[in-house]
Amino acid sequence: MENESRSIETRVEGQVGFITLNRPKVLNAINRQMLSSIVREMEEFDRDDNVKVIVLHGNGRAFAAGADIDEMMNDDSIDLELLNQFVEWDRLAWVKKPIIGAVQGFALGGGFELALCCDILLASEDAEFGFPEVDLGVMPGAGGTVRLTKLVGRATAMRWLLTGERFTAKEALDSGVVSKLVPSDLLLEETEKFASIIANKPSLSIRFIKESVHKAEDTSIYEAMQFERKNFSLLFSSEDQKEGMNAFKEKRKPHFKGQ
Repeated sequence: MENESRSIETRVEGQVGFITLNRPKVLNAINRQMLSSIVREMEEFDRDDNVKVIVLHGNGRAFAAGADIDEMMNDDSIDLELLNQFVEWDRLAWVKKPIIGAVQGFALGGGFELALCCDILLASEDAEFGFPEVDLGVMPGAGGTVRLTKLVGRATAMRWLLTGERFTAKEALDSGVVSKLVPSDLLLEETEKFASIIANKPSLSIRFIKESVHKAEDTSIYEAMQFERKNFSLLFSSEDQKEGMNAFKEKRKPHFKGQ
């Protein structure tokens, strides 16, 4: 299936759904229509039982070089309030399936915020990240200050946010923003392999693990552990739990059904 606007393209290969940012002439700068398309396709993949993992990546030389400045530069506070544009960003947090981001080139500003909405990030060795909003007289507004601080801590987040400086893929890896670095020409291939590994795991386990990790980010240790134990217990009502443990006992490969 292809999005009619062409600002993104989508496809399914095996059990993996791909969303490609497709405005390469402007380095995949994200405008409001494009974001709406991304969210809509994410939710469609989330409802599709044949799709187990979602991959988000950019066409061309960048993942996404930021928000579309031309679209917002003349807005005022009332315009932004009436647009209620951040409600679409919030919907990304409700996607149950794992989202893997593949970052090449630039992930800046709103593009970096979109990357931080992914559950796992793989990046090319020459990728660059940053929040340059301070140099435009504004600041991140779609979760950038919050998600970055949770990932890298206050000191590093303050440095990158207050200076607006870019940081390298190696720094992103060392600080915990990125899970793995790969050569530029192998980024999508390696991401597909990684996604396929997860897609072949029992989908209920994957869903509950994702929920538990996000809960751990947002609550106390005690609350997160109670949530983890609830999800642990719930999985013992699944067919996949019985299949997985029986297969282990019988020394054979399990056949999971997502039930």
